[in-house]
Amino acid sequence: MTVDIRVIRASQMYRYYLRQTVVGDGRRPARTPLRAAQEQAGVPVGRWMGRGLAALGLTPGEEVTEAQLRNLFGERGRHPDADRIEADRLAKGESPKKAFKAGALGRRVMVTGVDFAFRPQPTIYLLWALGDEETRRVIEAAHERAIVRVLEWIEDEVAVIRYGKDGIYRVRPPGGLVAARFRHYEARSGMPLLHDHLLLSVKGQRLDGKWGSIHTLALHENTVAASALYNELVAAEVCEELGLATEPRTVTPGRRPVMEIAGVPHELIRWTARRSDQIAACLAELEHEYVTAVDDDGEPKFLPVVSERTRAKLNGIAAKMTRPPKPKARPLAQLCKEWKESAIRTSNVAVDVINSLLEYARAAAVAIRSRVAAVVDIALAAVDVAATVFVMNDGGRFHRRHLLAEARRHLALVLRGRRRDPGLDDQVVAAAISTHCLDISEPKTVRGLEAGYRLYTARWSLSDLPARRRPPTPGPDLDRRPPADPGEPAAPQHLGQDAGEWEIPRIPLRYDRAVLAGAVVREELRITITAAAVRGRAYDIVRHQQAAMPEQLLAPATADPENDDQEPGTGRREAIDMTALRALRESRTDMEALGLTAERLRHLKDAFTKAADDSRTRATRYNEQDDADAVRPVRPDDQQAHRPPEPGPHRGREAGH
Repeated sequence: MTVDIRVIRASQMYRYYLRQTVVGDGRRPARTPLRAAQEQAGVPVGRWMGRGLAALGLTPGEEVTEAQLRNLFGERGRHPDADRIEADRLAKGESPKKAFKAGALGRRVMVTGVDFAFRPQPTIYLLWALGDEETRRVIEAAHERAIVRVLEWIEDEVAVIRYGKDGIYRVRPPGGLVAARFRHYEARSGMPLLHDHLLLSVKGQRLDGKWGSIHTLALHENTVAASALYNELVAAEVCEELGLATEPRTVTPGRRPVMEIAGVPHELIRWTARRSDQIAACLAELEHEYVTAVDDDGEPKFLPVVSERTRAKLNGIAAKMTRPPKPKARPLAQLCKEWKESAIRTSNVAVDVINSLLEYARAAAVAIRSRVAAVVDIALAAVDVAATVFVMNDGGRFHRRHLLAEARRHLALVLRGRRRDPGLDDQVVAAAISTHCLDISEPKTVRGLEAGYRLYTARWSLSDLPARRRPPTPGPDLDRRPPADPGEPAAPQHLGQDAGEWEIPRIPLRYDRAVLAGAVVREELRITITAAAVRGRAYDIVRHQQAAMPEQLLAPATADPENDDQEPGTGRREAIDMTALRALRESRTDMEALGLTAERLRHLKDAFTKAADDSRTRATRYNEQDDADAVRPVRPDDQQAHRPPEPGPHRGREAGH
């Protein structure tokens, strides 16, 4: 995600923000005024944002002062100008108690706000860091406008004020919210990283004029949807203003592709990934310790595989363990000069490419836009979104916010950097809910009756789809011995694998299964509808699939295109062959193209069935007890303690080693 969230408390956390975050992540010198510290660090001053400023007598874009930050975030949620208000009341003869109360915004709270950190995709801030002044101006303007749009969406559809006994009443803040935005230029590693910290106050005004507190759980729950919206908005404006296009790039095999600016070399992204390399190396060591951990009896504590949830926890630990101290903030002009020199010296990218990065990206955009049309079919998008969310959520249950985040990702994948019509994401979600989702809510509280907290599952079951069954394949070898000593030379690493992947078995990722599920459901629904209904929809199926599908799934040109209509062979299929579909675009009807698609997608049914069988086999094998009388201890980890079904050579790291 490109939007992170963190809670701000009126304690040590607030002082951390006042010492470092508001001055460009550098360390603020003692007894230095805020404005002077920001000028020394070379970062712009903070600016107020949000529609809630009108109720406080502030205006958007106004400079944020240290006293205002202290009152709103450090003094448990007081008015930003509480000092002035209190002084005016005292001058009028009011008691100190009443004067202090006049500067309060409702009840005092300990959680005074949340910090949203917005950062664009790496290729965007690389163009910003290595480009000229005009390019930086366009990217920063797009970055700021995307933040404004996301804040407006949070104000209109996410933020709620709870009041009454146990917070039974929940209302939108009609006057909006209040936030302070601070701009940063670099990461902890010293590499370029354009990002803004949006300090969002939890205080909001109700219709009756009283001030309440925003429910922070709702903000956390919708962070993924906010991140998808920000990515879509900033990429679309940058591409439209600079004549660029986006393309999907797979960062981690099996995970969702990331939309990046086409034409920016991947080596430049690796040049900025110093922290990522450090975290990956530390993560490999933590995974090895995890699968080889033993209890006091010398038995393995956990499963000898690493799940997605466990890997996410270990990744957070690795990030903290490798976290370097923050560098001293420097002016942007100095940083840009150093970044370009470093990229030329250490990135293995040609000098002319670095100096003309924008021109290379524009040339790539011309090629992409001439070959990929922006075709958004709501019916097909609803299938893809519903199938992906259904597979990637445990138990196949999800809320509207999950569909909304996936719809925004789908639109970004299809449009390739083009702007979309407002509300198109909501239309896709509405179509997915009405056509492919079943409401299974059993509300026991007032919150359960709200549209955002209705619980859904898919109307169809993937296990009921007709497909040729295959015998289950054996799960991972539980008796496989890992290296006895982490210091020993590692086995040869296969190309494209992460560090440690050849020795640490992991549970397959869900996104691959979600892509296959979407294709299977799409094909099944296509079979069940009539030819007249398909023709009536009047969309270009070939261009849609070509635009929506990642480049890694497109097969190269076939050697004999005349034999494309023949039955697929029984051999191994590398990818969906779209070459014939592209050639038939002008000469064939939609129905003929759809019929050929059916032939090409049949192997996906088999692949998805095999993935489901593998998953069930692993789950059965890991959950079987080797002894009916043995009682397994309950662990705080997300996986149960595991005892191998038979004693073998692999017993983890021996006790005492």
